[in-house]
Amino acid sequence: MKVFHFLLALLLFVSCSRSLDIPGEDPVQQMTIDIGLLASDEMEGREVGTEGENMAAAYLVERFKDIGLKPMGTNGFYQEFRRKVKSNPHAAVAETGDPEIVGKNVVAYLDNKAENTVVIGAHFDHLGYGKEGSLYTGVPAIHNGADDNASGVSMMVYLASVLKKSKLKHNNFLFIGFSGEEKGLWGSNYFVNNPTIPVSKMNYMINMDMVGRLNADRQLALSGTGTSPSFKTVLEEENKYKLKLKLSESGIGPSDHTSFYLQDIPVLAFFTGQHEDYHKPSDDIQLLNFSGMRDISAYVYKIIARLDRAVKLSFTKTKDESTDAPKFTVSLGVIPDYLYDGKGMRIDGVREGKPAFKADLQKGDIVLKMNDMEVTDMMSYMKALAAFKQGDSAKLLIKRGDQEIIKEVKFE
Repeated sequence: MKVFHFLLALLLFVSCSRSLDIPGEDPVQQMTIDIGLLASDEMEGREVGTEGENMAAAYLVERFKDIGLKPMGTNGFYQEFRRKVKSNPHAAVAETGDPEIVGKNVVAYLDNKAENTVVIGAHFDHLGYGKEGSLYTGVPAIHNGADDNASGVSMMVYLASVLKKSKLKHNNFLFIGFSGEEKGLWGSNYFVNNPTIPVSKMNYMINMDMVGRLNADRQLALSGTGTSPSFKTVLEEENKYKLKLKLSESGIGPSDHTSFYLQDIPVLAFFTGQHEDYHKPSDDIQLLNFSGMRDISAYVYKIIARLDRAVKLSFTKTKDESTDAPKFTVSLGVIPDYLYDGKGMRIDGVREGKPAFKADLQKGDIVLKMNDMEVTDMMSYMKALAAFKQGDSAKLLIKRGDQEIIKEVKFE
C-alpha cells in the first residue's frame, strides 16, 4: 500500500512539473510505470536466466515496439547467449555437466540511414533473491533493483522515444538492454563479440547504470570522459541543470561500457552513486529521485544532440585506473562514497558484522590514515588496504564531523 500511495502522489506531481526543452513528454510518468513494473515483486529480482528476467525482457520488447523501433537481435529483438557456471569454485573453468544459464540481450534499432550508429545501453538484470552478490545478511529476499538498474533501463527507453521523435539524423541509434551484467558483464561482452551491426560502424556508446538517486548536492559521476577528445567541452557546456559533475577519464569500470571501450569505442557512463540500499532488498522505487532523473535525461539528450554530426568521433585510449589498482586480500566492509572529491575516503555505508561495523565506523566518516599510511583518495585507500592481511589490526585516523578520532579495526 505504501508503494501505491507513493506512485499516486508521484503521478499527481507530474501534472504540475515543468516541461523539458526536448521533444516528447515529461518522462516522469512513464519512468514511474516502467520502474514500477521492472522493480515489482512479480519479476523476483530479474536474475539472469530466470522467469522474472524473461518477463522483464518481454516487457522491454513491448516498449521498443510501442516506440516504433526495429528488432536488431539474432531472434527478433532477442540476442540469446549461454554461459556455463562452475559447480566447483576451485576449478579453472566450467566442466562438462555443469549447469548452463541462458540470458537474453534485448536489442532495438532506430534506422536513420546514417553511416554510423550511437549505442545506448543499460542492464536490466539484477540479483534475484540475493543468493549471490547481495550485501544483505538476512534470509533470502527479493532484490527489486529499482536503482540498480530499472532506473537506467527506464531512462534508456525514454531516450529512445525522444530520439524517435527528434530531428537528429546524422547517426542511427542502437538501444540494448543487457542481461548478465551482475554476473560479470556477460551480455555486453557477448554482444561486442557477436555484434548485430559492425563494430566499425559504432560511433560511441552511452551507458546508464544506477541513475536514480541524484543526491542533494546533485552529484553525477561520468566515466569515460577521456575516451574521445570530443567529450569534455560538450559535457561542461551542456550542463544547464546545475549538476555537480565528477569526471573520470578511464573507459574501464564495473559496468557494460567497459566491453565497448575494449573494442576501441568511445564511451560515456552515467552514475548517481552508491547508497546504503545497494544490492539489498531495500532498493525500491519510493527511494528514487524522479526529478533528478528528469534532469539527467535532459542532460544526456543534450549531449547526444551536440554530438550528432556526420563525422565519427575519434577514440582515445585512457590510463585505466582499475588495471593499476593494487591487489588486497582484506576489507573494511564499507561502501565508499565514489562521488566524494575531498581528501580521504568517505564512507557511504557500513556492512553489518564486518570490521568497520565492529569498530563503530559510521556513514559519513572520512578515513585519513591507516596506521602511518595517508589516505588521500580511493587509490591510496586501496594501496593502504593492500598492506594488511587477515588477522592484522590497524589504527585508523577518522574525521567525524569537525573531530578527528582514532578507531582500531581487526581484519578477519
